[in-house]
Amino acid sequence: MSEGSVRIDIWLWRARFVKTRSLAAALVERGAVRLTRQGRQTRLDKPSRVVHPGDEITFAIDGRVTALRVEALGERRGPPLEARALYSSLEGLDPTA
Repeated sequence: MSEGSVRIDIWLWRARFVKTRSLAAALVERGAVRLTRQGRQTRLDKPSRVVHPGDEITFAIDGRVTALRVEALGERRGPPLEARALYSSLEGLDPTA
């Protein structure tokens, strides 16, 4: 893993979408996370898959689909304000723009 990437389970945990890394790993293992990199979408199957800034992630938790762009990787699981700086929402954006 390079310095410019982080495991998807760690990133989801740092960004505060799940309470524990094991819950993040389970989310990925059941196929609920899709990654779009350079216009190519793939379903992530292992928590060890990495994400980079600029990647787009789509996942479903509790019946809600969330689409976002990874803006930063983070160094720790910090407070919610710090976690929100790790991503930007793709909801409501025009995909042709």
